[in-house]
Amino acid sequence: MPYDYDVIVIGGGAAGLTASGMAAQLGARTMMIEAERLGGDCTWYGCIPSKALLKISQQVQQTQHTLQWLDHSPLEGVPFAKVMQRVSELQHQVYEDADRPEIYQAMGVETVFGQAQFLDPHRIVVKASGSDRVYSSKYIVIATGSDPAIPEIPGLKTQPYLTNKTIFSISHLPESLAVIGAGPMGCELGQAFGRLGSRVVLFEQNNRVLSMYSETITRHLSDQFIEEGIQLQLNTRLVKLESKDKAIVVTYENSEGIGQTTVSHVLVASGRTPRISSLELDRAGVRYDNRGIKVNAHARTNQKHIFAIGDVTGYPALTHVAEHMAKTAITTMLLKIPVRLEATVPSAVFTEPEVAKTGLTAEQLTAKGKAFKTYRFPYTKVDRGLAEDRTKGEIQVYARAWDGKIYGAQVAGANAGELIGELGLAIRHGISMRKLSDTLHAYPTYALGVRRAADQWYIQSQKPWQVRWLKRLFGYRGAEPDLSNPDRIV
Repeated sequence: MPYDYDVIVIGGGAAGLTASGMAAQLGARTMMIEAERLGGDCTWYGCIPSKALLKISQQVQQTQHTLQWLDHSPLEGVPFAKVMQRVSELQHQVYEDADRPEIYQAMGVETVFGQAQFLDPHRIVVKASGSDRVYSSKYIVIATGSDPAIPEIPGLKTQPYLTNKTIFSISHLPESLAVIGAGPMGCELGQAFGRLGSRVVLFEQNNRVLSMYSETITRHLSDQFIEEGIQLQLNTRLVKLESKDKAIVVTYENSEGIGQTTVSHVLVASGRTPRISSLELDRAGVRYDNRGIKVNAHARTNQKHIFAIGDVTGYPALTHVAEHMAKTAITTMLLKIPVRLEATVPSAVFTEPEVAKTGLTAEQLTAKGKAFKTYRFPYTKVDRGLAEDRTKGEIQVYARAWDGKIYGAQVAGANAGELIGELGLAIRHGISMRKLSDTLHAYPTYALGVRRAADQWYIQSQKPWQVRWLKRLFGYRGAEPDLSNPDRIV
């Protein structure tokens, strides 16, 4: 049967924008349906505003540190309204440069605003301003994203809590802020507001912040939080929230018993939930569960002509993952090349110090029964870090001892999000520790720390008998190095 469109994309966030643009560029008649405004979470509620706020807070922190070092009076306060005005300006700049409907219309993408629902596997009704319009398409891409997950805590839903969708619209700095969840969003916003002047309490049910990272990595961030005055409540269960004298009393329980703290604001940062409830997926026969729409390695659902990409699938809620899934889906769909989703997914948290990882973690390697060693290099030995007084953190690389094959890596420290790219490239293309170590890196850079972490493979591979053999063969007269400590760092 003839269809109205070759491709309909539901959702105009990072995933949907990428998919729509690619489809149109490949000659497909394309429609994009968006319920609110183009740009999605990344532009309006996530990457752009959070990183802008983090940068401003880091500049404030650095200014205070410099004034203290110069024995100068500290800043007395930060004009929060101006801060949020700057954040808004950057959001709109990104929107104007990259997300406006006119940009995609010029590519050949027809953009329609309204709520999309399936009528059957090939037909979609768009509800907008009291009118319904029905469209059909040969292929459909679902890219509706996700919403903040709201935990079932007694009293929470009766309080005026904040999420990432509302916190960037406030105009007054919270006097005190309880952050529920110490994942990436909770850690980033908790540190940002703490540096801008809020008293911050960070609640987490796990035994550390950023529980998806190794404890030896996250302790650098925890130490920084404590140094900055952020109160960490780890291994903690929230019992209830209740209003009292225009404030919010948070009751919690941990190994020390029941405790309470009173705050002016609450930020919920306890994960994401896929945005699927209004799609009527059952009418299309698309399989899903509470974690999202089920897709295979090509981002295809159980319906061969329907693909799903980005947060709605339950894959890591990261902009670069969403864009990668879009490219995978469109290439498979329109070019008939069955490319697969990349297995090595890098991630980064833009706190200070930054935290980043790629590949398998040490815990995952142990669970798989893989033989590996952890090669470390501390930021205290990175000369660029010493020069800039940014010595908190370390680089960890997990590799096979006998040939230096790299399985994964984690970094805590300055520019960790940039450094992890080189290590991801090494994993993806089979570049060993030896080859990394043998590659020239500019001095003084933070990237040199990656090479020096790779150097440790050479150093830890050295055996006493090798040195003795060289001494005898060439008549060398120096003392034998002390190789007794297998974890020594040179």
